[in-house]
Amino acid sequence: MGRPHRGRWIGHQPDSTFFKPAGVPARELKTTTIELDELEAMRLVDGEELKQTEAAEQMGISQSTIARLLSNGRKKTALALAHGEALKLQQGDAPINFRNITESPFGGERRGRHGRRGEQN
Repeated sequence: MGRPHRGRWIGHQPDSTFFKPAGVPARELKTTTIELDELEAMRLVDGEELKQTEAAEQMGISQSTIARLLSNGRKKTALALAHGEALKLQQGDAPINFRNITESPFGGERRGRHGRRGEQN
């Protein structure tokens, strides 16, 4: 698979796209939207413990863009949790390229640091 000229690589499509506090009807909650590229940046850096430069390479974007996505995503998540808001995951304005989690956009198999998906045992 070749790397496209535009768009961001997303290696994980969430199973759920809406999260809310228990016991409160969704219609009564303010909703904060996390864009999929913000989630992917947080997943790679915070969850997979990649360096920002490594995460940027995985997503096909610059390190400064990763830093911006992390800052925005972390702030939105923290404030939503602190204020008991619902979280909605959705695609933002940036073009997204989904790929198989075990497939690297640069060829070869993608391996996480902690033996997660894509690593051969």
